[in-house]
Amino acid sequence: MIKEINLRVMLLAIISVAFLAVGCKKDTKESLLGDWQERSDFDGIPRSDAVGFAINGSGYVGTGYDGANRLNDFWEYNVEKNYWVQKADFPGAARNGAVGFAIAGKGYVGTGFDGTTKLNDFWEFDPVNNKWEQKADLAGPGRYSAVGFAINDKGYIGTGYDGNYLKDFYEYSPSSDTWKKIIFNGSKRRDAAAFVIDGKGYLVSGIDNGSYEKEFWAYDQSSGEWIQLRDIVNSDSNNDYDNNYETITRMSGVGFSVNGKGYLVSGSGSSLVNNVWEYDPATDLWKEKTSFEGSTRTEAVGFGIGNYGYLTTGRSSSYYFDDIWEFDPNAEYVENQ
Repeated sequence: MIKEINLRVMLLAIISVAFLAVGCKKDTKESLLGDWQERSDFDGIPRSDAVGFAINGSGYVGTGYDGANRLNDFWEYNVEKNYWVQKADFPGAARNGAVGFAIAGKGYVGTGFDGTTKLNDFWEFDPVNNKWEQKADLAGPGRYSAVGFAINDKGYIGTGYDGNYLKDFYEYSPSSDTWKKIIFNGSKRRDAAAFVIDGKGYLVSGIDNGSYEKEFWAYDQSSGEWIQLRDIVNSDSNNDYDNNYETITRMSGVGFSVNGKGYLVSGSGSSLVNNVWEYDPATDLWKEKTSFEGSTRTEAVGFGIGNYGYLTTGRSSSYYFDDIWEFDPNAEYVENQ
């Protein structure tokens, strides 16, 4: 009888510990700030490796790869009313792995891969007239898996892959339709992410020589120089600020900025990742937020509009997505049903 009672006590203890572990895991997730809500599906074909940018409160998504074909269609997402409208097709070669950004109410798309050629052409989109116009080619070699971003009245394209990993960067002036090479003193990389905060462009993540990049850089347009920030791994043994930096590095993630902070979402490492990290330039520190609540994916696109970030498309292995999700970084987590 005593042995039977002891066995029951042990079983109850094991069950209690198991429930406690599950409960702690859920509490940990729910203690992270930020909430994702699914919006109206992207009306185009599911795809990955597309481009995206935002103009005057609307998001734009186009090009990419659907698993069989490279694409050249383009779409506008009305954030306020939550619907999509097809725009004029991108007139360059259908492609994936291009970059996109917006300057002064116009969108820009360049570089990429058409299945045969690594491209360096560059195009401007006028949303008012729904027209595309070809501009001066990127001054550097054709490439794909580069990054692009805009600061004030200039655009920037750099890094990527042209058969070799690259680290060169170029500045584009729409007023003169010219490119100028700028010095980047960081590591080569491809499939990195970028975002812009208060006149600085931030370059993070990516891969080079089989390793996920730990270096994190900011470009200060006013000085024309890159500034190396703290690594995105636990590399400072004298301080504990980076002790939890275990899941920031990745490739093919999405970068966007909202209300003065930068965000890195989705992508892949040794496997697909769905965690979300927030960067605060005031402290040069990263903080984990609520994980992305859609299907885990890589090669998605995203943009920030107003108080929210948006993530859409992407793939998981050979499955391609057409959903779009809205992220409120400061909302309490609410589980999607």
